[in-house]
Amino acid sequence: MAEQKSGGKAKSGMNVDVSLVRELAELLNETGLTEIEVEDNDRKIKVARGGGVVTHAAAPVMAAAPASAAPAPAAAAPTSEESAPASNADALKSPMVGTVYLSSEPSAPPFVNVGDTVAKGDTLLIVEAMKVMNPINADKAGTIKAILVDNAQPVEFDQPLVVIG
Repeated sequence: MAEQKSGGKAKSGMNVDVSLVRELAELLNETGLTEIEVEDNDRKIKVARGGGVVTHAAAPVMAAAPASAAPAPAAAAPTSEESAPASNADALKSPMVGTVYLSSEPSAPPFVNVGDTVAKGDTLLIVEAMKVMNPINADKAGTIKAILVDNAQPVEFDQPLVVIG
């Protein structure tokens, strides 16, 4: 989980260096560490791994929220993973903890559907982390083979989202 504190109190509206959080999460993966904390003047960023999954966010989160949300996607995900386990290995994965949205607003059509052709850089979905909407773009051109998440579903860091073939 990532948390940012100022003088021991959570600070709202703070700008978070998302690239730093991502670098710290990658460092966890590379080194096998379970937790890393960086302090800079009045900012404190902590990224920790829990239960084999890195549970960090691009902004401050309550400790209980990701932990209680984690079992729900895990329970729903096996059906998709069982039907296409080989496909999920190269799936586009979530760069953060948050809530996934398949369209720009509730009444809008989804960004993509299974069978759609996409170009590298096309927006596939949005992951919201602490009221910041983060577009998730195609990392390559191809056809959408599977969408592994549902609209408004909580997602974990590195969770498979979309398979592009």
